[in-house]
This record gives sequence, structure tokens and C-alpha cells, in this order.
Amino acid sequence: MCPDGNGPFPSVIFIAGSGPTDRDWCSPILPASNGSARLLAESFADAGIASLRYDKRASGPHTMENAGKLSEKMGMKSHLNELIAAVTELSRQDFVDSARIVGLGHSEGTLHVLHYVTTAHDVPFAGIILAAPPGRPIQTVLISQLALQAQIIDDTEFMSEVHDAAARYSSGQQMDLDPSLPDNVKMALAGFEAPANLPFARELWIESASDSLAKVQIPTLVLIGTKDLQVDVHANGTPLQEAAAGMANVTFCFPADANHVFKEDRRSQTDTAASPGSGYNEPDTHLDPESLETIPNWLAVNGMSA
Repeated sequence: MCPDGNGPFPSVIFIAGSGPTDRDWCSPILPASNGSARLLAESFADAGIASLRYDKRASGPHTMENAGKLSEKMGMKSHLNELIAAVTELSRQDFVDSARIVGLGHSEGTLHVLHYVTTAHDVPFAGIILAAPPGRPIQTVLISQLALQAQIIDDTEFMSEVHDAAARYSSGQQMDLDPSLPDNVKMALAGFEAPANLPFARELWIESASDSLAKVQIPTLVLIGTKDLQVDVHANGTPLQEAAAGMANVTFCFPADANHVFKEDRRSQTDTAASPGSGYNEPDTHLDPESLETIPNWLAVNGMSA
């Protein structure tokens, strides 16, 4: 998305989160299409900042036709290669200042941003924004998410089987899921064994943003919403802060009413979790004001304003 004028403009490249999440941060498995990435890109354009959003492999309108071609061929490296190609293309645009490109990763996308910034590339990032980064291994984050669901529906008995299945998977075996598990739980776990997701899923299983954050030397903004039900602000924010201890280049912000996709959510945790897709992209949802103020202010402080 290009601002009005000729540029060259500072720019942000978006890297979406897990599953079939598209360039706008919308997903076919969740209702509605009022995606936060598109809204953020529009706000950046208004502020004179260009941006690029892309449908990562296995997302977007060509998901089904690409699924067979990608089966057992996806990995962390392939996602990194995809990001490299996107950054290269962005840097070649006449309206973009290639020395002022910021990587903005969301959730799983933060891991790909960290892989990019901790390896050498022709077009280095001038800074990175880690939006809802998992501060613990993905397996731990997933189990925490399922445990929260169990508490909300007041049925925690199946969690022992979840732990057993996760332990089997961690040891290199099949999960061998109990058929009696709730359907949503089986779906969440089975996705890590689907052929289309391998070997990527097994690599992702042990990944944590805390492992790479200490290696980052450029300006970094870490954002986790206090209302985030998927990446808990305390359980993930604390290990990230510990990893970045003494690093003046890393800034943390925990917006009080931001959910996982940085929409404003003033509901209770129970009400939020009970709504389909947590109401992430419903038409009447809007970006969290604190997040919307924090990001451009951080960009400006670090020389990325128009």
C-alpha cells in the first residue's frame, strides 16, 4: 500500500500468523473479514509509510490448489525464503526507501521475522515489530491455549490426554489422539501432523521468540495485548523481557485492551473466549487505540516516519 506522493517512503512488511491466515490477518476458519493488517496498512499510508502484505504459502485465495504441491515441503527455511523474496520485491519499488524497511510479524510470523533479522541478507531490516510473539515454545503456548478453553467450558479432564499426546509428539512419535477429545482440541493438535504442514510443524513445535530475541541488534518493538487469549501477556512477556534484559534497542508495550489481533476488546476474558473466533474480525471491530498510537510513535522515534 502506497501513501500519496512520490516518496521514497519508509515501509513496513507484514508477516501473518499461523495456519491459513492471509495478508489481511483473516482466516477461512474464523468468521468475518475486517482484518487488522489491512487496517494497520491503511493507517500507515495515512502517516506517509508504505507497506507490503502478502499471502504466505498455504493461505489466501489459492490455498486449495497449492495444498497438494506443498505437502511435506514446507519448513522454516521455505517461509524464510518467501519473506526474503517479498522484502527484495518491496525494496525495488521506486517509492520505497530500501534503507528504512521494518518487518512486522504477527504471532507465528514473529518467528520468521526473527529468522530474517538474525541472518545476513542483501536488504537488512531497519527495525522489527514483534506483535504477539510466543515467548515460550509453541508446544507450551498451544497447551496453555487448550487449558484455557478447558477452564472456560469447565471440563479439564481431557487435558491429561493432551499432555500425553504432546509428549508423544515431542519424542518423535505420532500423537495418537484419543477419539473422545473435543473436536476443536483434536483439530488443533492434528494440524501438527497433517502432511501438508510437515516438516514445518515439527520445527515450529519447539520454536520460541525468546530464543532469538537476545541476538537482535536493531530497534525492536515487542507488543502483546493484555486481552490476548492466545499469547498470554504474562506467561510470554516475562521470558521475552528476561531474554532482552539490558538491551536498550528493545522496547516493550502491553496495551491494556488489545486482543491477539490488536483490536480493542473491553469484554471479560470469559465473554471474549465464548464468541466465535473471539470476534477478531467482525465488521464493528476496530484497532486498539493504544496500539495504534504506540506503533507509529515508535517508528518515528527510530527514524521511520515520513
